[in-house]
Amino acid sequence: MRRDARSYAAARRERAADVDRWLRDLVRPYGGQPAPPGGPPPAHADGRAPAEAAPPGEGAVALVAVGSLGRGELAPGSDLDLVLLHRGRDDVAEIADRIWYPVWDAGIGLDHSVRTVDEAVKVAGEDLKAALGLISARHVAGDPELTRAAREAVLASWRADARRRLAELREAGARRAEAGGELAFLLEPDLKDARGGLRDVQAMRAIAAAWVASAPGPRVREAYELLLDVRHALHLVTGRGSDRLVLQEQDAVAAALGLLDAEQLMRMLAEAGRTVTHALDGAWRSVDRLLSGPAPRGRRPLADGVVEHGGEVVLARGADPRKDPVLVLRAAAAAAGAGLPLAPATVSVLASRSAPMPIPWPDAARDALVALLGAGRAAVPVWEELDQAGIIVTLLPDWERVRHRPQRNPVHRFTVDRHLIETAAGAAAFTREVSRPDLLLIAALLHDVGKGWPGDHSVSGEAIARDIGARIGLPPADVEVLATAVRHHLLLPEAATRRDLDDPVTISTVARAVGTREVLELLAALAVADGHATGPAAWNTWKAGLVNDLVRRVRAALAGTPPPPAPALSEAQAALARHGGGAVRVAGQSVTVVAPDRPGLLWRAAGVMASHRLVVRAATAASAGSTAVIEFSVVPEYGSPPDPANLEADLRLVLAGRLDIEQRLARRARAMRAPRVPVAPPRVTVLDDASHTATVVEVRAHDRPGLLWRVGRALGECGLDVRAARVETLGAEAVDVFYVVDRAGEPVEDPGRRDEVRKQVLAALK
Repeated sequence: MRRDARSYAAARRERAADVDRWLRDLVRPYGGQPAPPGGPPPAHADGRAPAEAAPPGEGAVALVAVGSLGRGELAPGSDLDLVLLHRGRDDVAEIADRIWYPVWDAGIGLDHSVRTVDEAVKVAGEDLKAALGLISARHVAGDPELTRAAREAVLASWRADARRRLAELREAGARRAEAGGELAFLLEPDLKDARGGLRDVQAMRAIAAAWVASAPGPRVREAYELLLDVRHALHLVTGRGSDRLVLQEQDAVAAALGLLDAEQLMRMLAEAGRTVTHALDGAWRSVDRLLSGPAPRGRRPLADGVVEHGGEVVLARGADPRKDPVLVLRAAAAAAGAGLPLAPATVSVLASRSAPMPIPWPDAARDALVALLGAGRAAVPVWEELDQAGIIVTLLPDWERVRHRPQRNPVHRFTVDRHLIETAAGAAAFTREVSRPDLLLIAALLHDVGKGWPGDHSVSGEAIARDIGARIGLPPADVEVLATAVRHHLLLPEAATRRDLDDPVTISTVARAVGTREVLELLAALAVADGHATGPAAWNTWKAGLVNDLVRRVRAALAGTPPPPAPALSEAQAALARHGGGAVRVAGQSVTVVAPDRPGLLWRAAGVMASHRLVVRAATAASAGSTAVIEFSVVPEYGSPPDPANLEADLRLVLAGRLDIEQRLARRARAMRAPRVPVAPPRVTVLDDASHTATVVEVRAHDRPGLLWRVGRALGECGLDVRAARVETLGAEAVDVFYVVDRAGEPVEDPGRRDEVRKQVLAALK
């Protein structure tokens, strides 16, 4: 791990030492130590004389630091966690007050307790937080024998009851991970409580204190120091003791650490978090092995030179990675195929002793890579093992550019590199559905590899995929297929959700880009795997249905068969349309509006959704003869969804022209708060060559209530009618595409008028 960040370790140590000196002065009169020179200790601030000092031994007290002060990691906003130990002094409450009150008077947060040694041990046996604090407790002042006795007793109890206490520790960590997510992949990580954060390193120390696993190694300690430095800088920037690194503070924190920008900061944090998570997983495996009793004896062959031993994958006797460069991939594929972890010692040997892989790779190496990826979900932890050891960047040097690279987008769940292996793992489920499963898996692994370079990642990714394809020994024809798949991996979902599938231009454009049915199959499977690996906002049944429809149409075009007919109304839609004046159906998160086609129908209906606190996540508008069909996918902004009967009543009023949506939305807008972080300005583009029968307007903007209504109204004021629409919300960003025609049903050809449309829509978004 590169240490490019400024270190605040010395400042933390100095701060802890200053606090120690201050606390020792407060405790000195009561801890059996000589009084300071210059006479008796001063009176308390309230005028009371201090309690008399007790002789060493009976009646002595000890002040013990736990938490960040106990570990010597006191950040600017850290609270103090203190325990006052005593041997039955009657005046201990008064002594405690004379220590705690100066801390409170100084405006410092304080978590405090007063215990005898026996009480401390009893509380630690019942309360996990107390046990963890006392395991790492540090003597500050008073009688050191009290501190030693408490720590030794707590440690002895922790080790004697290790099975129960470690299970409790694991459960607490799992709850934190579920609530806080994984630090490496979060847009706004909690540096302490997220999985891979500070508490997980402290958990590893507690595991080591039970004598069932090793203490954290150098890489984990370095990651831990980085996390401490980031928290320290965050406290300096915000002036408070926060542990969550929110978006608006990231650039300032990066500057405080001497880093280039927030991108570099978040990449370093991702690496640190994954280092901690990987080490913690290894520690828990050690716990499981030691507490579950002796492992089964013997070795089970898994592949040439690779065997299972004690529930892990190790090298067979005589296997030599210095003479067999493919062994590293063969061992990884065997581990993933068996659903077992690679033994840490084996990974170390493979990382340090493997011979360089020949360029181009031999067929056996490429086959092993495909076998590893084809193991599906089991491939992810094995890949992570190789990556942590630096093996992946040795095999694929281009991987370094995407390694730990943050996406900084709420739509994405993972860093770029983790997203790639997650996509490949997901693509394994589709290997029976394509003619070249090997190319599907490799394309899934490489589809976003261009994100490590400037510019359009699909374009740069195509060039990188060509280089990697040749490196791993693919024939030239296969390299072309791989490069095409990487170049067009977004083609199907973008065309399906942002273009009118009934427009022949859409189908012909996609067919020309795809070229062959083989590539179409690869792209269809890759779209699903990519969407699922990205996150719930990137893939849903609505998008899946559109992509399937597009693939069906493009397959027919590639085969030279007539295009399928335009979809008729469904039976449910036809039943709604028979109401004459229009009808509405609300079913969960789906709202269908069927009515006689008229200008402005879509945006008026969207306004009703916004007025009922419904966020439009997706919408499709199309015409079937003289009937318009609009399908909305909606979710409530917060709380429970509105009453479907009220929503339907308002939609009917809008269809009848008896509801002023503009006034209602204006009231809502006045009550809305501005975004808490700066957002990019909206962009409106009139797309050329997207259709021969309509003008296509693409709108990209930060999502907000009533966005679709504003755009639709602006188009209506331009004298345009929405013939078809594709609306999609990705996280906080809306990507809406409208096929519009003038009142005569013709596209807008005049450049001046097209520019005026663009400006008017843009003005409506500000």
